[in-house]
Amino acid sequence: MARQVKRSGDEGGPRRREIKPAVIPVIQEQTTVKKRVVETGKVHIAKRLREYEELVDIPHFQEEVHVERVPVNEFIDDAPKVRTEGDVTIIPVLEERYVVEKRLFLTEELHIRKERRESHYPQKVRVLKEEVEVKRTTPGETPAKARAAKPRH
Repeated sequence: MARQVKRSGDEGGPRRREIKPAVIPVIQEQTTVKKRVVETGKVHIAKRLREYEELVDIPHFQEEVHVERVPVNEFIDDAPKVRTEGDVTIIPVLEERYVVEKRLFLTEELHIRKERRESHYPQKVRVLKEEVEVKRTTPGETPAKARAAKPRH
C-alpha cells in the first residue's frame, strides 16, 4: 500500500513561512590605559661633615751606618773587589808601597754595617667624615613637620 505524503506548499496544505535572516549586533569593548604621575612621598637628604680626632701610630724608621776600620797590613798580588759578607759590606783600601819592588799592600778594610731601628710616635690627627641622613615624608607633609614628628638620634 502506498502512502501519499503531502508536502508543504502543495495545494490544499499549510502555507510555507519565509525565514528572514536575523540581525544580531556585535559589540566590542575597548580598554584605554593612561598613566599619570602620583606623588607618594618625598625624600629629604641632609649631608653633614663631622670632624674628629683619631690616634694614629705611624712607624718611623732610622738607619745608622757604622764604619769599622780593620787593619790587614799585608802584601797582595791583585786588588780585592768590594764584597758583602752577611749584612757587612767590605771595601778594601789599597796603597802602593815601594820596596825593592813595587807591590800592593792591603792596609785596611772598611767593614760597613747598617742597623735599622723602628720607633713609634703616636700623634693625634684630624680626620673628616661625611654623614648622610635620609628622611621620607608622605604627600602633604612638609619636611619641618616630619622632623618634629620623629625624634633625632
